[in-house]
Amino acid sequence: MKEIEAIARRTAGEIALAYRNGEADPVAMTEYFLERIDDAKADRIFIAVMHERARKEARAAAGRFREGRPLSPLDGVPIAWKDLFDTAGAATTAGSALYRDSAPKRRDAFCVANAAAAGMVTLGKLNLTEFAYSGLGLNPHYGTPINPNDRRVSRSPGGSSSGSGAAVAAGLAPCSIGTDTGGSVRIPASLNGVVGLKTSEGRIDKTGMVPLSRTLDTIGPLGRSVADCVMLDMVLRGAPATEARRADLSATRFVAATNLVLDEAEQAVLDNYEAAIERLEQAGATVERRPVEALEMASRMTASHGSLAAAEAYHEYHRLVDGPDGGRIDRRVTHRILQGKAMSAHDLQSVQSERAAAIAHLETELAGAFLLMPTTVTTAPEVAPLEADDDLFHRVNLRTLRNTMLGNILRLCGLALPIGRDGNGLPTSILISGLHGHDVRLMSVGLEIERLLGGLFEPTWMRS
Repeated sequence: MKEIEAIARRTAGEIALAYRNGEADPVAMTEYFLERIDDAKADRIFIAVMHERARKEARAAAGRFREGRPLSPLDGVPIAWKDLFDTAGAATTAGSALYRDSAPKRRDAFCVANAAAAGMVTLGKLNLTEFAYSGLGLNPHYGTPINPNDRRVSRSPGGSSSGSGAAVAAGLAPCSIGTDTGGSVRIPASLNGVVGLKTSEGRIDKTGMVPLSRTLDTIGPLGRSVADCVMLDMVLRGAPATEARRADLSATRFVAATNLVLDEAEQAVLDNYEAAIERLEQAGATVERRPVEALEMASRMTASHGSLAAAEAYHEYHRLVDGPDGGRIDRRVTHRILQGKAMSAHDLQSVQSERAAAIAHLETELAGAFLLMPTTVTTAPEVAPLEADDDLFHRVNLRTLRNTMLGNILRLCGLALPIGRDGNGLPTSILISGLHGHDVRLMSVGLEIERLLGGLFEPTWMRS
């Protein structure tokens, strides 16, 4: 058991390599993770554990390795899914009590099917904010997942992909899949201390995924390394290979924004962020510290007219929030959805046109450079005060979402990397963002940045 435990702490890619080397096999590895998940039931990270499917897929993968014909670089590696994705044999709840007793799905979502075709082993469905509409991850129906970085005080696991971040950090799965509409991959990555990749709009097919904002919704992996996220991006798209290669940072430009994204930042967040930037500069990267006007344009647009996410969320869920079951929905989620109801046609048209203008302006401002900022300006906040005061909840939620949400408005892809801890041992994170469609460039740069920043952060799953 100790040997399998040590291998289970490796990255997803290294676990697959252990299968090839004969150090471990998918059946034993899957049983190890299933046992850990069952033992951690009280942590409220999983909504459903799919024991039968996982064991069947693990046995099939073990057979392929015995025959020397693995299906992909991640064949046999366990994976868990945010409960927005249809998985054959389980219900899709979207974190809502309204769907708790819905019928099991008969087919996989597009990206789940791609992962199965690559031989990956589905462990189960992960907890989330109801309808994926919050950056803090609280859920009154299934319980709020434990953030494994603090076992004494209950802290936010980030949202909306709360279980996706917590599962990887707690060592319950080597990788997971979430969605990102305003930060819902990058925020859990930040608050839990894992790697999170927000892909560009349209990069990964969303068929079979419960929507929040059909414009802004994106799919992205959370993992133990950038390399894992690169391979998962490949698997989710059903691609046979990836074009991402480790980049030369001496030929790379970065813009570290000095306006808006540092406001209200905790000192430990700023200190770790600056230390990471200094390492980039020492490696020969060009880092320009300056204001980025497009960030202000995006912020003013939302303040004046509301958010595209709210408008589209109300369109998606108006029958529920305005119907007889509206009182069964998390009141904090309903509050945000109803902000979309209050928007006028003028507001929506203004958001769409001003968004396009801000995106075009940013392309000129960056001129191919990557944008740097802290992923979140605070570490994981305590849950109890957020549960006790809705006004506080909404203020903290907006502050937590602020930096990442700018990326969704400006149509960026983004990579969140852990870069240290504060005095309480809570993770901090840096966000590297690229223009829409620059995912391969972003992942290539991320591979080298992760190597460069190695040693700044000790993962939680290595401590347990």
